[in-house]
Amino acid sequence: MALAELRGASKSFGGLSALKDVSMSIDEGEIRGLIGPNGAGKTTLFNLMAGNYRADAGSFLFDGRETFGLTINERVALGIVRTFQNIRLFGTMTALDNVRMGFHCRTSAGWLSAVFNTGRSRGEEAWTTSESERLLEELDLLPYRNELAKNLSYGNQRRLEIARAMASRPRLLLLDEPAAGMNESEGRQLLERIRAIRGSGVTILVVEHDMTLLMAVSDRVTVLAHGLKIAEGSPDQVQVDERVIVEYLGKGAANVAG
Repeated sequence: MALAELRGASKSFGGLSALKDVSMSIDEGEIRGLIGPNGAGKTTLFNLMAGNYRADAGSFLFDGRETFGLTINERVALGIVRTFQNIRLFGTMTALDNVRMGFHCRTSAGWLSAVFNTGRSRGEEAWTTSESERLLEELDLLPYRNELAKNLSYGNQRRLEIARAMASRPRLLLLDEPAAGMNESEGRQLLERIRAIRGSGVTILVVEHDMTLLMAVSDRVTVLAHGLKIAEGSPDQVQVDERVIVEYLGKGAANVAG
């Protein structure tokens, strides 16, 4: 059953078409890989889904509801949550506080409750702290709970951003280059973490340049090139698709592969 459906999405910038009539259906509970050469439109597609850009045409249904036109906060409240290719952590806040910030949309005590330190405010603070520590532990970051985010290694910052995204309780998690800056061992650990996140009931769309990781973790893969969807299928099907081979390796490679 489809959780998310992108239908005929298009986006241009100053006359340059970044996405052209792209459609994609993501089933609930699957891990969908999204690949394509630089400039293929992958980040634009993420930005349309998350609400960072407004589409020129098309629709994006989430659990049957149209989301184009909703704000980013409204989409997060529905369960559409993303990470970024360029890390956007609060560098002068601790790892723990970065994750706690992710729970903001799931708490209800207002600023007056915080000012007067009400029981409701204290209860929510204790809950967010406990849940944040649990997420840090799951991402192997608990020893760094009191470290400033800016002092963490690049790989740990990547994992911290995922932990913060998970704090928002996503139903659809959009991961933009989650393995960037990680070594091979960290990449393998991330692969297992992505599978565990799916196991917790989260549907995942992931953009990743590490083809070994992406093909290993994805149930299906969608391929973009020049703003168009050129292929879609299982990892095995996509890797032998002539159009994909041409885009990644050049026209001569398709003849060799054939």
